[in-house]
Amino acid sequence: MAKKEKVIDLKPKVDKISDKHLDDLQKVVNSINGIQFNIGKIESQKHQLLHRLDGAQQGVQKMQDVLVKEYGTYDVNLDNGTINWPKDEK
Repeated sequence: MAKKEKVIDLKPKVDKISDKHLDDLQKVVNSINGIQFNIGKIESQKHQLLHRLDGAQQGVQKMQDVLVKEYGTYDVNLDNGTINWPKDEK
């Protein structure tokens, strides 16, 4: 059986990284934190917009119900208000 050779580490162990490495690391981590903060703000805005969208869609549904009761259809040209009757129902 072969003997294991003992490896001696000639580099001295240090207690802290250099000021330059610390500065570089802090910049990278701060950049990541800023990006994550911005993503959080955007997600919050997205959430608020989705609620507003839902409210607008409910408004459209209510208008469709009113139009169906009043006119029998909600298929309307939004530019001029003309009802888009099927050709066989005019």
